Amino acid sequence: MVVLGGVTRLTGSGLSMAEWRPIMGALPPLNDAEWQRVFEIYQRTPEFVHVNPDMDVDGFKGIFWLEYFHRLLGRVLGFAFALPLIYFVARKYIRMPELPWYLLMLALGGAQGLIGKVMVASGQVDAPHVSPYRLVAHLSAAFLVYALMLWRAQTLLQPAGPTRSHPWFGRACALTALLALTILSGGFVAGLDAGLIYNTFPKMGTTWIPPGLTALEPTWRNFTENMGTV
Repeated sequence: MVVLGGVTRLTGSGLSMAEWRPIMGALPPLNDAEWQRVFEIYQRTPEFVHVNPDMDVDGFKGIFWLEYFHRLLGRVLGFAFALPLIYFVARKYIRMPELPWYLLMLALGGAQGLIGKVMVASGQVDAPHVSPYRLVAHLSAAFLVYALMLWRAQTLLQPAGPTRSHPWFGRACALTALLALTILSGGFVAGLDAGLIYNTFPKMGTTWIPPGLTALEPTWRNFTENMGTV
């Protein structure tokens, strides 16, 4: 799901579906009239006006299908989680005290659809770019679901013994925090297109540390909105 989301982002397909239809949206346009209707909605978006003004219906289909499969996969994953969950609860493989953890996973997965809607909506108002904050929220929620599932699986596979923590527990937490910071910073790089401002390596332009790292006020905004700092 994360990989397909990345492909959707890189191909500029994420803003192609301007409609939010959680139920009926599972069906793509089925005839030329429906394709024309959906395309006319897209033509009213900032992305079409500022980025793809020469795009025709056939070109629109190319970006539409990627975003469609992205959303369809989200629905499929929801069923792939919910249906076995019902079965395992009914067969008492999952005990009732443990059920809230699995319901939390399901709820977080479902919330991704809502977060995605809010994210896409931010790119359909004035500028053809989604909010970096909402993009990072969407990405963070995905990894939060993954981390919760992994943690729960490890809890079942390796129940806690007499020793409450591994000797390397602190190092593992530090590494996890570093990974999380790297992932979040990558989300802001993507959201700001910050990776495009310097085409030199290892220096950024002619310097190791680019100028203007603290140009924005208040200072904290530089870590999320200043392209060079990010």
